[in-house]
Amino acid sequence: MKEEEEQKMSKDEQVGFHKGSIATLAKEREELLKIVNIVEQLIQAHNESLKKLGVDLEAQARKFQEKMKKEKGIKLDERIA
Repeated sequence: MKEEEEQKMSKDEQVGFHKGSIATLAKEREELLKIVNIVEQLIQAHNESLKKLGVDLEAQARKFQEKMKKEKGIKLDERIA
């Protein structure tokens, strides 16, 4: 809110406005967390299915991290060549 608008509102109105905003944002955060949890469950389910099919993403990620550590000191031009 602009400073001019805040001056026009009474203190009680300002308090009510901010409390309402916090309540609304808290509910939005709860819903966002629900979505994140659902996405995480889906990722885990797909990861387990890939493991059953013989694909280990965790092992691939470890190999990639090791490769990146080794290449850390190498310039980008040298990595590409």
